[in-house]
Amino acid sequence: MSDIDPSYVIPDVRDGLTKLERTILWVLHETQKELGGRNVPTAMLYGRVLEHIDISADEMQSVLNRFINQV
Repeated sequence: MSDIDPSYVIPDVRDGLTKLERTILWVLHETQKELGGRNVPTAMLYGRVLEHIDISADEMQSVLNRFINQV
């Protein structure tokens, strides 16, 4: 990972999500509501996540892949 604040990668004891994962999920949810429930393009999601966290595209893709593999 790059220069992400360490508090963004430490899992929360309540649900195991990191601040980074929680932020991505929140941005995804808000964008999905804005689009009327439609799927959110990854590029759009990445752009909006960048407004909250300085993260590389590879790092975000890694988080998204973990989400997909947990389902």
